[in-house]
Amino acid sequence: MFRNIIIYSFTILSTLVLATATIVLAFFSKTGNLPHLVGRLWARSILFVSGIDVTVNGTSNIDTGRSAIYMANHQSNFDIPVLLAHLPVQFRWLAKAELFRIPVFGRAMRGCGYISIDRLNRESAFESLAKAAATIKKGTSVLIFPEGTRSLDGTIKPFKKGPFVLTVDAGAPIVPVVLHGTWSIMPKNRRIIKPCRVTLDILPPVETSGYSRNTKDELMENLWNLLCQHFSQMEGDPACT
Repeated sequence: MFRNIIIYSFTILSTLVLATATIVLAFFSKTGNLPHLVGRLWARSILFVSGIDVTVNGTSNIDTGRSAIYMANHQSNFDIPVLLAHLPVQFRWLAKAELFRIPVFGRAMRGCGYISIDRLNRESAFESLAKAAATIKKGTSVLIFPEGTRSLDGTIKPFKKGPFVLTVDAGAPIVPVVLHGTWSIMPKNRRIIKPCRVTLDILPPVETSGYSRNTKDELMENLWNLLCQHFSQMEGDPACT
């Protein structure tokens, strides 16, 4: 319990300090790259204090000279700091609108160029997807959780169609990312944090040029099967303390 008090206290303090720094830096950074690096520092500090050890595999599958859509399974609140700290590429989140309403933190997310999506407003959601497509075409990658929300039991849930509308409109490759171990740290609806070892696997890119809005469901099914197959091959849960 004492460990969790320290982690929560540090997270609140570091969020206030580094989010404020991000807001200031956003005025001097047209690309959002510098604020994103501050966000990476925030994420690494939280993982360090929480005792989370991350192993990254497949970094050779990243083409830094080409924008892409990174799609990851979503198991825990800790998916965000793990990806922000250890995915070695500049990217912008496509994140639920609720996060942007958090004081200071939400303003910092906008300063980084992250994109808000309102899942309850269809028209607004498609505007967000169009904005994300424009971001990708300008050369910046985007990261999405295609499940739309965290898994309750740690398994990979069915994907939403919106991210695949974005994919075919942007014409960019998908880079699948599989997270294993974050669910054990902090499952949805649980407040206790359990230090664990996490694995982040970056899979080879999936080209999407052969798909259209009419065939996006096929792309969605293929990617879901790919992530599920890789996830199921990872034997056992990482050790926790």
